[in-house]
Amino acid sequence: MSIIIPAILSLGGLGLLFGSALAFAAQKFAVEVDPKVEMVQEALLGANCGACGYAGCAQFAEEVVAGKAPVGGCTPGGAKTASKIAEILGAEAPSAEARLVAQIVCLGDGDTAKIKHIYDGAPDCKAALMFGGGPLACGFGCVGLGNCVRACPVQAIAMGSNSLPIIDVNACISCGKCKNICPRQVIEMVNANGLHHVRCKSRDKGKHVRTVCERGCIACNLCVKACPVEAIRMENNLATIDSYICTNCGECVEACPRTTIV
Repeated sequence: MSIIIPAILSLGGLGLLFGSALAFAAQKFAVEVDPKVEMVQEALLGANCGACGYAGCAQFAEEVVAGKAPVGGCTPGGAKTASKIAEILGAEAPSAEARLVAQIVCLGDGDTAKIKHIYDGAPDCKAALMFGGGPLACGFGCVGLGNCVRACPVQAIAMGSNSLPIIDVNACISCGKCKNICPRQVIEMVNANGLHHVRCKSRDKGKHVRTVCERGCIACNLCVKACPVEAIRMENNLATIDSYICTNCGECVEACPRTTIV
């Protein structure tokens, strides 16, 4: 008994000593958090999607308060979130811009695109491209194995029965993860206010496009000629529409002989 009591007292004393030391260290080396950081983080959507270019909402909040990230850097939050952040920081709110949404710029499904070979490997777009450049005869078309579906943090993308992804633009948070993971880059962030878009990515000449896809752009220039506001230009054998000039009149849709513009 005479041995146990001193041991207990010794252990108790050491515990008290180490506890005091830890408490002192925690107070001494504590990192003060700017209350504005917490306020900005609360104003964000909390999706941690990475669309801002940072690891998550917490890091973006720190960077925007430090002046290293733009007030409107949270693209999924849009103008509403940007205005909240500007108010917290006492900064000027950025001008409201059109919301961007993801869109598939390919119409080459199983019925309209020529199949080069049957792929029976891992259900991964990148893996399929390693096998003879992918199953499609078109070197620009959607592989259709759903990498974008799996990358979407809000389940706004689903595979359609025609082996092309379908994007719910109302559910899209503009994070761009689907765009970044697509090995063929057939997903683009487009102006949500634009009704008509060229749904093709091919830069091949029209003669070749005709042999591999029934819906591909053949660079015929009919849409360019039909546009009354000169919102369409032809570059590298592919028509592109400037959605900020386009008036959504639909003349290009009527003029396109391949129904590539929808």
